[in-house]
Amino acid sequence: MQKVWLRHYPEGVPAEIAPDRYASLVALLEESFATFRDRDAYRYLGQAMSYARVDEQSRAFAAWLQSQGLTKGDRVAIMLPNLPQYPIAVAGILRAGLVVVNINPLYTARELEHQLRDCGAKVLLILENFAHTLQQVRAAVPLEKILLTSLGEMVGFPKGAIVDFVVRRVKKLVPAFELPEAIRFREALAEGHERGFQPVAVAPDDLAVLQYTGGTTGVAKGAMLLHRNLVANVLQCAAWYQPALRRLPPGEQLVQVCALPLYHIFGFNTNMMLGTRMGACNVLIPNPRDLPALLKELSGLRFHTFPAVNTLFNALANHPAFGSVDWSHLLISVGGGMAVHQGTARLWLERTGCAICEGYGLSETSPTVSCNPTDNPTFTGTIGLPLPSTEMSLIDDDGQEVAPGTAGEIAVRGPQVMAGYWQRPDETARVMTADGFFRTGDIGMVDERGYFRIVDRKKDMILVSGFNVYPNEIEDVLTQMPGVAECAAVGMADSRTGEAVKVVIVRRDPALTEADVRSYCEQNMTGYKRPRRIEFREELPKTPVGKVLRRELRERKA
Repeated sequence: MQKVWLRHYPEGVPAEIAPDRYASLVALLEESFATFRDRDAYRYLGQAMSYARVDEQSRAFAAWLQSQGLTKGDRVAIMLPNLPQYPIAVAGILRAGLVVVNINPLYTARELEHQLRDCGAKVLLILENFAHTLQQVRAAVPLEKILLTSLGEMVGFPKGAIVDFVVRRVKKLVPAFELPEAIRFREALAEGHERGFQPVAVAPDDLAVLQYTGGTTGVAKGAMLLHRNLVANVLQCAAWYQPALRRLPPGEQLVQVCALPLYHIFGFNTNMMLGTRMGACNVLIPNPRDLPALLKELSGLRFHTFPAVNTLFNALANHPAFGSVDWSHLLISVGGGMAVHQGTARLWLERTGCAICEGYGLSETSPTVSCNPTDNPTFTGTIGLPLPSTEMSLIDDDGQEVAPGTAGEIAVRGPQVMAGYWQRPDETARVMTADGFFRTGDIGMVDERGYFRIVDRKKDMILVSGFNVYPNEIEDVLTQMPGVAECAAVGMADSRTGEAVKVVIVRRDPALTEADVRSYCEQNMTGYKRPRRIEFREELPKTPVGKVLRRELRERKA
């Protein structure tokens, strides 16, 4: 495919980046620690942590890890929400030449056991709120050391002690557990300070992160992200941000809202790594589902970027306390992780004056592949243009490029594409083409300017009497209907048409009826796309990141 998109790049954005600018993420982090030493790197529960502090504490953690006999390439798992402990631990693990394994804190015991056994982690840092889950599988996993931490451990006295007392005794959010061999994170840091850190040579092709993916659709697989993959994506995104960031007042520090989970690749690279590269301050939101707490944290703050998923944008824009926050300094609203719906984008623009800039990426691509220009004044409904040094193509089942104007599977080639799946060469072979393209499993189209649009996930496509029906299209139409807050479309078995469309709707207007929905669909959709079954619910099942779990909607019997 010709790189027609380059002709439509914003002014000043290069066609290529230099992925070898940094030998590793360690080099990138250490440059920022030195350059922005006196700036705030993170803000949590109203308290700030400087770049100098992250530098100092991560060195101590790296020293502690080295003292435990870990050697280059060993895996260290982190099972935390957005806390200051997270960036300290990640920087320490990477500095020691080890591999970060991100684990979803809401995993069940079965899911946790699978991931720990699969990656072979020797150390796990876990929030005490989830320690009871680990206890259930402790005997079955190869951990040598367990580090425990709490929500208030890095906040300082007396506020931290108050936070932990409330969490443990008042809200009772820490179920009873027994892990007698576990030590506290602060104890490890204190020991590391005494021992001293010995720098490790880390190369571009060394493994940096095992990012597990596919857990909602099958057995979770570890995407092997090398240092060069993640460095490249940071530099790609930094270049892409520049048109919008030129509007940042001179001398003002960039402030990012970190409501995305840092254990998810979207938050990991967009907030932590990109933020560090740009000398930004990340406002850590430990629980983005607690909207009142999120809005309270943001009240009185000046912030400039807000990366999020559609569900969070939608929930916030409809929250009665939305107006308590000053959104006037917002320069970039990045939408990713799932499709951004037109209705959500329109409301967000009305309420903030900042259009949602939708991007696209996957765990396997570190994550960002494409994005709309950050200076776009409106929402485009596309996933934008391929980032610098990135190629995107549309291919058929045989790996051949499809004809212009035809939908095909999106394939990606670039320095951000993973090395493969951890210990799964067969799975790697299924997704990589002979010429180095990664097959995403997403169906897309591209226009004459090089803007790509997701039609849907290959496996989510509904086949109705031989016609392809894409859930995203159904959802985008229905969420523009007055009275609909959210919806999801899935396929269901049908004896006459093979499959039929089922929609699950969360009402904004309690008076909305099935007849109303059917009438609206008749006006806006051709016959085979209209839902055969309509179901109303109070909420949709979602992952912690906010993706709708379509599989659960398919499996549940109506």
